[in-house]
Amino acid sequence: MAFLGSWVGKGCLSKGIRVYGLHDPRHPRHLSTFADAASDPTLAGTWTEKVIVQRVDTRAFHGDLAVVTFQVCDRKNTAAFRGFGLYDVTHPTRPKKLALYAAPKTRGSHEIWLGASAGRAYVYTAIINSELTTSPDYDPATNTATTPGRSDFRIVDVSRPTRPRDVGEWGAWRQLGIAPTAEKKANFVHSVRVDDQLRRAYLSYWDLGTVILDIRNPARPRYLGRTTPDRGAAHSTYVARGGRLLVETQETEAGLPRYYDISNPARPRLLSTFSVEGFENDTVHDPKVRGHVTYFSWYSLGVVAADSADPRHPRKIAQFVPDSDYVNPDFFCEEPCAQVWGVALDRGYVLASDMNSGLYVLKRR
Repeated sequence: MAFLGSWVGKGCLSKGIRVYGLHDPRHPRHLSTFADAASDPTLAGTWTEKVIVQRVDTRAFHGDLAVVTFQVCDRKNTAAFRGFGLYDVTHPTRPKKLALYAAPKTRGSHEIWLGASAGRAYVYTAIINSELTTSPDYDPATNTATTPGRSDFRIVDVSRPTRPRDVGEWGAWRQLGIAPTAEKKANFVHSVRVDDQLRRAYLSYWDLGTVILDIRNPARPRYLGRTTPDRGAAHSTYVARGGRLLVETQETEAGLPRYYDISNPARPRLLSTFSVEGFENDTVHDPKVRGHVTYFSWYSLGVVAADSADPRHPRKIAQFVPDSDYVNPDFFCEEPCAQVWGVALDRGYVLASDMNSGLYVLKRR
């Protein structure tokens, strides 16, 4: 099953999430659409960045749960919803809305993670610049504040998905004294990843690097350490080797992925930086790891697979670039080009989502 969100360019149409069946991977079949403004006017004026689906088994819910992020198209539109939504997708042809979690005074939930373990389920969400914009003394004219507001990283208990409730949060301004803008750097939580045991969270904190937290007590996340990327713009992560290896991507001009040894999270140790031909003209986006292979979505460079058996010396072993004549000025393409935003792994397949031309189902030879 593939769940595709709708990204936004110059326009902003709330097209929601489209579900595709991959029973025949050569011919993906559209099964349903949900979390869209056409079926739910509450979502008018929003766009979706991310969707995560997990099997959840709690006292209140048994099935497949989807969490979808919503951000406002026009930040001046104070009436538009911002936050995330919860949907029952146990029957993918009939998704059912369960609840909306609102994040007022922010642009909305940017990226999220959904974790379930030991009869509990949590949404871990990144709400960009929440510490700034929810401050009691925030001045929108100057985009400044002197007191931290609600944290960029929030933990929401969704064990009863019809009634999400806040249980914990963490922000670098309140906890470490590092303001959202410090020394001309932008410090905000962009993305979140959590391990399967719900023990650690990895926050892509942009120019602050990847922040590692102990979240075994979700009400009191505890700071362990962080990376210090040379170029900033820590965008997203993947953790492998039993939590000892961290792959960090940096979404900036000529941004590259970096491999870290985080056996000691208080002192992440840089092992290598991985590059491919043409990286100078683009930037890497998301990483995924299976076994000894790391898969990257790399915009115009498509999907890049790297042998990372020795993370000190990763090497390219495969690459796929969509061959499309599709032109979409909304997504930086005045002439035909690829813009591969996401990569996912499903059974023996690699799924790539191109912002211009759609979904690709790949198999590495």
